[in-house]
Amino acid sequence: MDVPKLQSSLRLIARGLEELAAALGEPESSEDERTARVIEEWGRRGLTQKEASALFQRHGFAPQTTGGWARGDWVEIGDDGLRYLTARSHAWLEERS
Repeated sequence: MDVPKLQSSLRLIARGLEELAAALGEPESSEDERTARVIEEWGRRGLTQKEASALFQRHGFAPQTTGGWARGDWVEIGDDGLRYLTARSHAWLEERS
């Protein structure tokens, strides 16, 4: 029995179930609406990786979404190691209003 492999698989299943439950919790919200709520709640403060992942999960996104946003120039890592929304994120929210 490969215990580490089983543990890893169980963690993957648990994450998938958390994402599914979060998605079921907000059926009326479009991705744009959830994105706007993330940006509004995040504001201009810096978040740790754990805080950013939790924020995305609260709004029905996968916890790994921070990485995708960083690659898309929506999030940047500051000199202090915290994650900050870029001007692009704030401009998107302003244009949406």
